[in-house]
Amino acid sequence: MSVPRTPLAAALEHGPLVLDGGLSNQLEAQGCDLSDELWSARLLADDPGQIEAAHTAYARAGARVLITSSYQATYEGFAHRGLGHEEATALLRRSVELARMAAERMAAERAAVEGAEAGRAEARGSAVERMAVGRAAVERAEAGQTDPGDAGHVGGGAAGSVWVAASVGPYGAMLADGSEYRGRYGLSVAELTRFHRPRIEALAAAGPDALALETVPDADEAAAMLSAVEGCGVPVWLSYSIAGETTRAGQPLRDAFALAAGVDQVIAVGVNCCAPGDADRAVEIAAGITGKPVVVYPNSGEEWDTAARSWRGRATFDPGRVRAWRDAGARLIGGCCRVGPERIAELAAVVRNH
Repeated sequence: MSVPRTPLAAALEHGPLVLDGGLSNQLEAQGCDLSDELWSARLLADDPGQIEAAHTAYARAGARVLITSSYQATYEGFAHRGLGHEEATALLRRSVELARMAAERMAAERAAVEGAEAGRAEARGSAVERMAVGRAAVERAEAGQTDPGDAGHVGGGAAGSVWVAASVGPYGAMLADGSEYRGRYGLSVAELTRFHRPRIEALAAAGPDALALETVPDADEAAAMLSAVEGCGVPVWLSYSIAGETTRAGQPLRDAFALAAGVDQVIAVGVNCCAPGDADRAVEIAAGITGKPVVVYPNSGEEWDTAARSWRGRATFDPGRVRAWRDAGARLIGGCCRVGPERIAELAAVVRNH
């Protein structure tokens, strides 16, 4: 499978890229039942086509980075379902392949659209339209974008490469008991490193453009994950789940972000799976402490009622926040739980026009 010619880190130097939204809510919108300890990872084995369709929906909405369905995919979790090590490795690899397939589908669709537009311009014999097509090609070449898949990637435009980030969720996601939003599992950094390293190695071997160390509730776990990715050969971003100006485990964000400040392998630092309002200050802190591009993809703003097993409250995710996030240093911008393709399309339009 092909990968974008421009590395993700290099693309971020030119401007922000739009991430996708919540994978689980899109799968549910497609009719999938996710009432399972493996959550969306179950579909890697049972119905992978649904995962590819969800990725494609976000790419069509304007997402330029697709996050894989491996958030809750672990060797331990698959073992509980009777899957052996080789079978689990194949499913981890499949999570990257499905996202890449969606990316390639979008590249083909864009190439077809561009070809049709150029053909219509030629058929009409309009010199002005031919000049416009030629001018766009020159601009792409000057930006180092030499194929249709790389065109217009900055700003989340209608054309552009689609990168794939392999999701590495926290230890608590495997437990499926809500501890992913608390941290403090009672494990040492060394124990957490041993847990994370095998699937990180498997995901890295599948060839993603980056690893998304995401929804991390605890700075100790972040330290373990950063240790686990050493030598894997793939760039990473580190994204905490937060409450106010602390991690879910209660550590100050300044200290938590500082862990990644001097790590060259980390191409972005930030937050996800948090209230949109909390993201505002977090972006500023992440940029100020690390000097790195910031990644930000909060939830819709609704709250999960554990007892009722339903969402309550109202959505407060506002694509208009993107302007402030970008000005503060955000370069990877998207949504998490309950943020669907419609909102991502709105966000992409703001990024494109800002």
